[in-house]
Amino acid sequence: MGADPVSAAYPVPDDRSGPVGSVAPRGPGALPDSGDRQLVVLVDAPSVLERRLIDRWLTANQPANGRTVETVPAEGGELAARLTRGDNPLLVPVRLVWEPAGDAVPAKPLLRVLDAVTRRSKLRDRARAARAQQERTDRQRHRVVVGRPATVRELLVRHRRERMSTETADFVRFVTQQAALALDRAERSVLGNRSKVPREVADQIVGGAYFAREVRRLAQETGEPEDRIAAEAEKQLQGLVAAMDPTAVDMFSGVLRPMHERAWEVHADTSGLEPLRALNAQHALVFLPSHRSYTDPFVLAEVLRENDFPRNHVLGGNNLRIWGLESLARRSGIIFIRRSFGKDSVYKAMVREYFSWLAAKRFNLEWYMEGGRTRTGKLRPPKYGLLSDVAHAVETRRTSDVFLVPVSITHDQLQEVHQMAVEQTGGTKTPEGLRWLAGYARAQRRRVGSLHVAFGEPLSLRQALSTAGDPALERDPDLIDGDATDSAARRLALQKTAFEVFVRINRVTPVTPIAMAALALLGVRDRALTLSQVRRVVEPVLDYVEARKLPHTGIGSLRTNGGIAEALLALRQEKVVTAYTEGTEPVFSIEPGHHIVAAFYRNSAIHHFVNRAIVELSVLEVDDADDGRGALAAGFTHALALRDLLKYEFFFPDKETFRSELADELTLIDPDWTEVGRPVARTKEILLASKFLCAHRVLRSFVDAQWLLAQRLAAWDVATPVVDDELFDDCLAVGRQLLLQGRLHGPEALSRELFASALRLAGNRGLVQLPDDATPEALVGLATRRRDFAEEIRAVVGRVVRIDETDARNRQESTGVRP
Repeated sequence: MGADPVSAAYPVPDDRSGPVGSVAPRGPGALPDSGDRQLVVLVDAPSVLERRLIDRWLTANQPANGRTVETVPAEGGELAARLTRGDNPLLVPVRLVWEPAGDAVPAKPLLRVLDAVTRRSKLRDRARAARAQQERTDRQRHRVVVGRPATVRELLVRHRRERMSTETADFVRFVTQQAALALDRAERSVLGNRSKVPREVADQIVGGAYFAREVRRLAQETGEPEDRIAAEAEKQLQGLVAAMDPTAVDMFSGVLRPMHERAWEVHADTSGLEPLRALNAQHALVFLPSHRSYTDPFVLAEVLRENDFPRNHVLGGNNLRIWGLESLARRSGIIFIRRSFGKDSVYKAMVREYFSWLAAKRFNLEWYMEGGRTRTGKLRPPKYGLLSDVAHAVETRRTSDVFLVPVSITHDQLQEVHQMAVEQTGGTKTPEGLRWLAGYARAQRRRVGSLHVAFGEPLSLRQALSTAGDPALERDPDLIDGDATDSAARRLALQKTAFEVFVRINRVTPVTPIAMAALALLGVRDRALTLSQVRRVVEPVLDYVEARKLPHTGIGSLRTNGGIAEALLALRQEKVVTAYTEGTEPVFSIEPGHHIVAAFYRNSAIHHFVNRAIVELSVLEVDDADDGRGALAAGFTHALALRDLLKYEFFFPDKETFRSELADELTLIDPDWTEVGRPVARTKEILLASKFLCAHRVLRSFVDAQWLLAQRLAAWDVATPVVDDELFDDCLAVGRQLLLQGRLHGPEALSRELFASALRLAGNRGLVQLPDDATPEALVGLATRRRDFAEEIRAVVGRVVRIDETDARNRQESTGVRP
């Protein structure tokens, strides 16, 4: 490699902490004071008219110190010649921005399609603006913006850090790219943040030092030549990188917007967005929403767009590569990614490298950690492989921090639920494609209800990993290479971080009238309730929601029969609830075969009541002879056992926070429980006489599913490996029998998703895999432990039934009518 004229002209130490752009401009349209340095303006002007207007502006805006301003194009030979002169000037990029008038005539549809396909929309807009200016119309106004300045020496330090090549030509390209990025930021201060667009992504990544380092590592691991690995890595990267063409973004949104704007009225709690705006000025944001519908990304995109946030890079599964829409989707910022990377180390490395680049450049990301839409209405267990890739950017100091943004998206009702319920009882999923999309769009044409978006407290990824004990944060970044950091401690740190995100999503997820109506009807087995009976079930829940100050959406209407009727009729319209109106008054019940659908709506808010349910069951287990600290310790021990039993169904905070939350719940039940010498029997008496008992309504379907799976696992031939699908089919068959016999509370327990969670719990306790030494004694021990597991859950079911019976008796005594 030949000598580098730039390095010769600007000898600098290899200082990774050197300042970049240390001189700030006075404003987006003002030249900075360069002090004793020569000021060189890099002009980004693709047309003669724009160059003329910028020259006119420069004449009128000379720097205060009176120094002569040099101007050179922001790319090409003149720039290369200026960079090698050796006097270390201050470089200031400038650009002309056209501000279209509000009554500008939109482009024809065919031209918009061509713009999106060819990525020429921005130049077309500039050309239209120039023609309007030449025609002396007032339809276009212009403004000069000034990007953040930097010296040549500062840019050279960054180039050495970020790029492998030391060639002058590569440095010139780097300076051009940095000027464009600085001008993009300045332009957004005029046009808004929605126009944030990544440029020449693949070229920047492939030419970077980190890419070369990854190629060397992969070559060493696989034994393949570096050039072959580099070619494969570049090919994989080209398949990943998404564009962000504004015209394509608008078109894609326009194509898909009818799939949600007709079905739902969107209500967004935007109070959590202002802190995010300040954070986004310094750090990339990763939006991590709950996932219930295919339309979730489009709804969130609209909410962010209306609040002037830049478009997110949204991750989508390869199953959503729909012919005819894939190209437009990729140009709209959608990154199609494999659901499983398998052993493809090159692909995995390029995903990590792409994410690191986006995080370092402060481009926001969005994906759904549940790995797919929830089938039960509550959050699914998180998949945190992609979180690991973003964490890599923080651990290697590619960026100082990334902030995770929990987002709750909740639907009053959802037409997709019926198909998902079919899947839970053994049906097959309809594959995505153009025919599927057309049918889905048709189903979304009618009004369904409201949709609620809320933003939780953002979480610093660096702080979360550090608190959780990620050792990589304490290492030198040069020692962190790929999978070397995937230790047990790192995986645990990522898991804790993902769980904390989900805890924060749950905190801002509102209680809805539909969820309350479903909660009431699912609490009774094979019976219909009148409007007054439903209201009597719901009213204590409403009191609890108010006492806890839980987020909610218009549930106060449920204190009247009219409000109850409105919620039930909405469920009836969706064929979830049936009404009998031929008697003295209407009665309502769950439509036969639709209990899983009703449970989906109930489960959207059920997490708010889990701690209360655990307290109820724990208090029942405390011996009446215990008091004081002994009773407290015993109660918390029982609560921890329930927490462990439910850890694959719900998301709990750390143990100390959990203990504090349980204490708050106990105070709501018995404000005097902390009195010295107060017998636990008194607290138990107050609990059992309470108007609000919820363990049976909240936990029954989950513990029933666990008991059913544990029972069938205990009946499984202990010498035969467990096959998940066969075990689930057996659970469904036996469960239907138990329902017919009245030995199982409700059909909502017969869910493959609930069985899968129960099986994970059994696997966590070592009850699924056969022992390595499958001796007769070991097999007998496994069979015994499986039976003990089933018996443990059966005992919990018994406590839930006791709460159910007590609640029914209390309401019968207070009203004289059995609900």
